Amino acid sequence: LDHLPIASDAPFNSSTSQHEATCLSDTRADLLSKIYHWADGEDEQYIFWLNGLAGTGKTTVARSVAYEYHKKQRLGASFFFSKGGGDVSRAGRFVTSIAVQLAQSVPGIRRHISNALGQCPEIASRSLRDQWQQLVLQPLLKMEGPAIFILLIDALDECDDSNDIQLIVQLLAMSGSLKNVRLRVFLTSRPEVPIQYGLGHVPDADRQDFVLHNISPSIVDHDIQLFLEHKLDLIGREDGQDPGWPGARLIEILVRSASGLFIWAATACRFIGEGLFADERLHMLADGSDCDSAASPEQHLNRIYITVLQSSVQSSYTARELAKHHSIMRQILGSIVALYSPLSTSSLSMLLLIPRQRVIRMLKKLHAILDVPKGQGQSLRLHHPSFRDFLFSKDRCVDVDFWVDEKQAHGALAGNCIQFMSSMLKQDICGVKAPGTLVADVEEDRVKQCLEPEVQYACRYWIPHLAKGSTKLHDNEQVHAFLKEHFLHWLEALGWIGKVSEGIHAINLLESIAGDSPQLWAFVHDMKRFALYGRAAIEQAPLQVYYSTLVFTPSNSVVKMQFTHALPELITRPPQVESDWNALLQTLEGHSGSVSAVVFSSDGKTVASASYDSTLWDAGTGTEQHALSGHSESVSTVVFSPDGKTVASASGDNTVKLWDAGTGVELRIIHVESYTSVLFFSSDGSQLITNHGIYATLLSSNERFTTASGCPKISVHRYWISFQGEKTIFLPPDHRPICTDAHQNYVAFGYRTGFVSIIGLALQ
Repeated sequence: LDHLPIASDAPFNSSTSQHEATCLSDTRADLLSKIYHWADGEDEQYIFWLNGLAGTGKTTVARSVAYEYHKKQRLGASFFFSKGGGDVSRAGRFVTSIAVQLAQSVPGIRRHISNALGQCPEIASRSLRDQWQQLVLQPLLKMEGPAIFILLIDALDECDDSNDIQLIVQLLAMSGSLKNVRLRVFLTSRPEVPIQYGLGHVPDADRQDFVLHNISPSIVDHDIQLFLEHKLDLIGREDGQDPGWPGARLIEILVRSASGLFIWAATACRFIGEGLFADERLHMLADGSDCDSAASPEQHLNRIYITVLQSSVQSSYTARELAKHHSIMRQILGSIVALYSPLSTSSLSMLLLIPRQRVIRMLKKLHAILDVPKGQGQSLRLHHPSFRDFLFSKDRCVDVDFWVDEKQAHGALAGNCIQFMSSMLKQDICGVKAPGTLVADVEEDRVKQCLEPEVQYACRYWIPHLAKGSTKLHDNEQVHAFLKEHFLHWLEALGWIGKVSEGIHAINLLESIAGDSPQLWAFVHDMKRFALYGRAAIEQAPLQVYYSTLVFTPSNSVVKMQFTHALPELITRPPQVESDWNALLQTLEGHSGSVSAVVFSSDGKTVASASYDSTLWDAGTGTEQHALSGHSESVSTVVFSPDGKTVASASGDNTVKLWDAGTGVELRIIHVESYTSVLFFSSDGSQLITNHGIYATLLSSNERFTTASGCPKISVHRYWISFQGEKTIFLPPDHRPICTDAHQNYVAFGYRTGFVSIIGLALQ
């Protein structure tokens, strides 16, 4: 249990959140009373959704609730999402983090979670649905009750994948099945579509919704007034102001300027408190507010952000110093808000090639909008994600000295990442020497020491930054030159940090933007084949990129010819290999029995296969996405809905099941009388047609989908692959599948051995 990968910043009381505020006494009183009444109740409404617009104080309320039930020893677990926050901006460690906290909070559950880990040690690499079932639901079901614990999820809308958001909502909804030890789920977010969609499947009787921005303005203004009075009283004492400072009139002006946004009030107080003279900072904000009464809440927020930025500039700067200050400030701030995962000042300075002390000095007067920790290893963070939207919007950040072009920021970061990796990456970067050394046998601390945070960041995100940037790619320039020298080193580094599949997705992205550079595109295309071919070996033992993968790659591979000098001296006589890549892209291993059906989703990104169970695979990387476990006998057929969001499977147990393709969650079970020989969706996805009858799929009435008309270009019949009806490729006996499916120029084959193969064809 102690070795489960978790998001260390997720709990409400993590070290990075220890200075975050909770609601002041007498503020949010009615709302908190309503939440506490729900949390202490035993009715069927086990989900409370607090939703509101940006800056309305959702996270502060969530921290107050977490703190209250932590004191009562009834907080089971909490997870505070944060956009651009690394592990807390993604769902990958959501379940494991919840499970570890439950083991610490719920008496007696630790042994059940530990037993689940003993039965499935690799559970952390399984689907989130499997993790939730084995690490959360099953252990709770084994507990004796009665007892009720609070599970708190904040800012779910800041999770970076809408499919994962919907999955998490569906997982949380499963909490309703608990009987003895029960969970009451407190959820906060903006009213985003994926969350509304997910909660739409939870009956109204099982949940309670509260819209934060619909609270009476007078109540919100009263709470903001109390907040400002409290904070400014503390600031006034520290600044030596007279008792009662700053007075009711100025407080009233600030309350009006806040326009109902707690984030405005909090930013204002930080700005006033960090100034040389608090009263001067206060009047900077108050002056002119009376004539700005018609401004929207967003305009008020824009104004205070601009005030903070402009106040960071010293009036004594020369024109040349001023221009340099603005340029460096845009580079630093643009990078901070564009990062996919937060970095410390040390890591950021290394990546930007700016001295650390200069970064610290530039951010010295921006504590009102940035959390700048004193410790070198702690990450820089925005106080609120609204600053990111402000800085990248020319309409909102009207001072051109500070506005940052988002594309330029990403392009500059991509260039810095490439330059930094070029100076850091090398063969055997962890110094293990033995080519068969497994990732599992190397201490995590050693990997972190050899691949420091800024190196890991550059390896993971240089291509996404490149794709979002405005840089034009050309043959033999920076990107191409880097790959010709360091591609193998980069792939090895990804192996050590467990991100090879992520790297393959990045290569696909790079291939999609390199089309105007023929030599670069050819190299990247070969990189994709190379990485797919060696993925399994590199994930286990990263040095196999130079041994197994490079050695057995076809002799005419562009990558192999480029890196002939890297072939291991250990091998004095290399094996005979094929000259060119064949059509087989990858083989998907996982089924223990014969594959009875295989099918592509409509967008070609996912493959579903049927055996004793059904499995969803990422067609781009070959990694398993979800195991659709639930049938008691072998699955005979599997099909996708036209939009690719739903999968139907039929089994010898006389059931047909509908599954969410994005999450692997079972949506519906249909009991039939005998074997299902016909199974497909109607063209609009609203019905499932079988030999037993037609069933509604329960899609909402406004969701209707169409499929492309006409016959597929590629088909497989008996021993032939045919193109536009003409026989093109004969399949020899050892390559004849028992089921197939085609999508565009790709064909998936399912074999009796349990393997699934994907073949790509260059047909025009």
